[in-house]
Amino acid sequence: MSENKKLKLVLCWHMHQPEYRNLKTGEYQLPWTYLHVIKDYIDMAAHLEATPNAKAVVNFAPILLEQIEDYAQQINGYLQDGIAIKDHLLAALVDPAIPADVDSRLQLVKDCKKANRERQIERYPEFTRLIEMADCMEHNHCSMRYVNSKFITDIIVWYHLVWMGETVKLTDKRIQRLIKKGSDYTLHDRAELLEVIGELLAQIINRYKVLAKKGQVELSVSPYAHPIIPLLLDINSTHEAMPHAPLPELDHYPGGEERVRWHLKKGIATFKRFFGITPKGCWPSEGAVSTETLKILSEFKFDWAATGGNVLHNSLNSTNDGGTSVHHPFKVKETDIACFFRDDGLSDLIGFEYSKWHADDAVTNLIGHLENVASHDEHEVVSIIMDGENAWEYFPDNGYHFLSALYERLASHPNIELTTFSECLAAKVTVKPLEKLVAGSWVYGTFSTWIGDSDKNRGWDMLGDVKWCFDKVITTGRLSKAQQKKAEIQLAVCEGSDWFWWFGDYNPSQAVSDFEKQFRLNLTNLYDLLGEEPPSYLTHSFTQGSGTPAMGGAMRAGIETVQ
Repeated sequence: MSENKKLKLVLCWHMHQPEYRNLKTGEYQLPWTYLHVIKDYIDMAAHLEATPNAKAVVNFAPILLEQIEDYAQQINGYLQDGIAIKDHLLAALVDPAIPADVDSRLQLVKDCKKANRERQIERYPEFTRLIEMADCMEHNHCSMRYVNSKFITDIIVWYHLVWMGETVKLTDKRIQRLIKKGSDYTLHDRAELLEVIGELLAQIINRYKVLAKKGQVELSVSPYAHPIIPLLLDINSTHEAMPHAPLPELDHYPGGEERVRWHLKKGIATFKRFFGITPKGCWPSEGAVSTETLKILSEFKFDWAATGGNVLHNSLNSTNDGGTSVHHPFKVKETDIACFFRDDGLSDLIGFEYSKWHADDAVTNLIGHLENVASHDEHEVVSIIMDGENAWEYFPDNGYHFLSALYERLASHPNIELTTFSECLAAKVTVKPLEKLVAGSWVYGTFSTWIGDSDKNRGWDMLGDVKWCFDKVITTGRLSKAQQKKAEIQLAVCEGSDWFWWFGDYNPSQAVSDFEKQFRLNLTNLYDLLGEEPPSYLTHSFTQGSGTPAMGGAMRAGIETVQ
């Protein structure tokens, strides 16, 4: 390794949850936004705060920022004025009485089982006993009528405790007391736990804002509701990396370019409202890029974008130039934006392998790989890009030991420089020309996670139907400005990538059911806003899951051979 040139390393964490609200009622259908805040987004900020010499890029989906704000306001409204919380699990935490009907009790118990069995549940004997009882009750529906309030309240409290971030467990005496108490939680205990959750939600965005002001974090943005931009622009771009993939009956997404510009404009405005700055970089939703995508990002004055390493490999192979490293940014011909490429191998080691290792061994192994890159590879910058939330529940103690060691050892390494994408460009790293870009995403370098099988294609056809209806109604001018604005937001939610991610039988049945129900609800709500009768097919499930993918399906490896 050269003593004069440090290896530039960018750790980029993508923070993203889709819109879980029923926008018609404001009710949250799934709790993942607030649970990931208190467990993952809090811990990820705390690790950076604890290592002042460390740096990272943190990317936020704007629709996530809005939900965090809404949750914080709802909890404050409940604590200050007794206004009901519109999330049934969070509301149940402080409900003085347990539900009277058996089905509602059973649903609460089922919800409280949605945690990592080994790392979250079995870590605590008290919670393990409750979950074992819940397992029995689920197989004997009638037994729920005999369940008393103590069981329900204890299991709900414990569920929130196991989802609490490790840095909170280590520093907050209220959480430590509740864990130590173990059972017989009172209404006061539950209200105290809600106060902690409310504080974490209220402070999290500002903590990242402070880290950005200190120069430790570069904040970047994704399009507003996380759509797959290349597919909105041209569904046929699927075939660039998957020539034989079957496509939907929909031959193009109507008004796709206009919608892309809407998501980018709305996303940047939302980001600026929360952070007070204009982002220099964009993680296009799912790292999905095409030449036209990069051209539009250039028009919006982004300096950089990022995607998966296999996108570069596919692009180089298409021009018979397979020897160039992913450890360089590139500028695609006819665009004016630098594109960084994920080191899929190193990123997937963190996402899929290191959770099984001792933390020190894992970090040593990663650093060994980085030193090898610096010694043997033509390099400018290594990009490790990952979800900021989904991997850590598979690590002991929410990845606390791994992340602590990772930041500390990288920040103090004599020949590795933790940096950001914008700092790399400011330092004039070599940006190589790329003659041709093959459209794809960070998953396998293709769009196979979102299109190309019968269920995913059916989702696109349903989305196309409602977009044609939207365009027809907007043309009539019969909606007021307020009605049209609501319809535009609802359409944006329907266009999000997450629904298509989960369609398909290789995913777990419960997750597929949750997300396809919400997709159909979103489409139905849009028809209602447009004053049109929803198609009858929206009353029927169109996709079921029966798979057991790695890490529950919430993550994918960038390289198809890693499972």
